[in-house]
Amino acid sequence: MNPFDGLLDTVVTLQGWLLDRVLQAPLLALGLGSYLEMAFNGIEFFLWGVLQIGTAYLLLRPLEALWPAEVWPDRKAVRVDVLYTFLDRLGVIPLAVFALLAPLFLLIDGWLRLNDIIPPQLEDFFPALETRPLLGFLIYLAILDFAEYWRHRLSHTARWWWALHAIHHSQRQMSMWTDSRNHLLDDLISGVWFAVIALLVGVPPGHFIGLLMVVKTIENLSHANVRLSFGPLGKHLLVDPRYHRWHHALELPAGRRYRNGSNFAILFPLWDRLFGTQYFGATLPPTGIADDGSAGTSARSGFWRQQKEGLQGLLAALRNHGNRRTVTAHRVHSPALPLASHDSNAFSTHYPPSANSREDDGPSGSTHAR
Repeated sequence: MNPFDGLLDTVVTLQGWLLDRVLQAPLLALGLGSYLEMAFNGIEFFLWGVLQIGTAYLLLRPLEALWPAEVWPDRKAVRVDVLYTFLDRLGVIPLAVFALLAPLFLLIDGWLRLNDIIPPQLEDFFPALETRPLLGFLIYLAILDFAEYWRHRLSHTARWWWALHAIHHSQRQMSMWTDSRNHLLDDLISGVWFAVIALLVGVPPGHFIGLLMVVKTIENLSHANVRLSFGPLGKHLLVDPRYHRWHHALELPAGRRYRNGSNFAILFPLWDRLFGTQYFGATLPPTGIADDGSAGTSARSGFWRQQKEGLQGLLAALRNHGNRRTVTAHRVHSPALPLASHDSNAFSTHYPPSANSREDDGPSGSTHAR
């Protein structure tokens, strides 16, 4: 038995023990026995989340401390990202998304069964994959990553979606925790996207959690505040912190093709190369969104305020749909970055430009979108 099988057996055993000894009795006492299966799945997500957070912290925090891309006078602005991470990785947000989507997927599953439709899997087309599960896993990973590239790119292109996604990019102190810094509605959309694609391509249930954990772990790494590159060859194979930092750059690379951002790939830079959004910068840029409003503080950048401002930005984007906007570009010169600013003005002035808006493709680049 390989080490992974031993780890899997341990998780399953602990999962069953927690359900039997901790959750089952209260759920039955409250007349919520129908939620036992959801609770069982939730425990699995929780346990893998604990493992993933622990592994990421043990590996990445020392790198951030010893080899940081930026040195901050304090880390107050990072605290809210830690909260986001625990809510996301320990299953609070995913389970809420699952609870909202469960009726829809049960309806779809019932319709498929009623019509004797079984979603095809890769193994149906390539039977050899039955005996090569690792190869099948990697192919599913590539398919989902391709879909994630386009979801990510669209979240920078559609003004209403950018109003939500901008919360993720507003962090001036980007760290390993920033990956989970997302508006709840953005998380819901992303969860629907990922689940629907997985359903359409027939991802086996046994692969789903594993695929999700791989994606989350690489995303932790790519957001880490660390001077790390995978080298001349590796940087073309897998997204590293230097590559993804340019995606979060306060100032966008010059050129029309980067008007909505660059380096949208989640795992494999190949997609950026194929679709013209790849950028390799020689430096490590500051991160965040240029804010024309008053200076923000860490206290104003709390979880609930961000959720509120995201919704305000979404409504503003929908009200102003079709309006032309031009945003003045400006460069951040100082390597000493302020705390994350999160003024509501950031959402009303930094939508991606419309197709007809005038853009400045001069050497200084622009800061109107991330």
